[in-house]
Amino acid sequence: MYTVNILTQLVENNLILAYLLVFLITIVEGEIVSISAGILVLLGAFNFWIALSLIFLGGMVKTFFGYFFGQSIHKRFNNHKFFQYIEKRVLGIMPHFKQKPFWSIFISKFMMVNHLVILFAGYHNINFRKYLKAEISSTIFWAPGLMLLGYFFSYTAIRVSNEIWNFSVIIIGFIVLFILFDKLVSWLYELFEEFYAESR
Repeated sequence: MYTVNILTQLVENNLILAYLLVFLITIVEGEIVSISAGILVLLGAFNFWIALSLIFLGGMVKTFFGYFFGQSIHKRFNNHKFFQYIEKRVLGIMPHFKQKPFWSIFISKFMMVNHLVILFAGYHNINFRKYLKAEISSTIFWAPGLMLLGYFFSYTAIRVSNEIWNFSVIIIGFIVLFILFDKLVSWLYELFEEFYAESR
């Protein structure tokens, strides 16, 4: 049976392409990429600091692009139903977004709604310095945190099995659990916000 060394060799033989993919995919979807990078760090295929730098850079590209895209959308489609839905979705989870944009943006980095919040910040022309400070501050915790989570996942998986198939199944299981946990946190935060609003 093939072991995880096959995966390590494949990445090492295409290292520049692999790093480029980490950067590009982070712009679209950062959570799974960061966890995957952490896995590849444990396997010895990636350098931790290079991968972390590329994830941070990709996250910053998303930060700038999302904000200015949100501004552009507001100028052209500010009454469109789709963007009214985004506003309702963001304010449903973060009803104090306009009063406390820094903390809303910071917290959203650790939830699946971050893409919507980035667009929403630009859409409502939130102070750019405050927005950027929140995004950078949260990314400093978010990127290495998820990489270390991937490192832990792979460390646990490789102790169970060194065979590529079993290792992959365990890792996929961990990622699914992470996504479910993230959704649970978002739901609990939404409940907390509703309870807090009603108790005032």
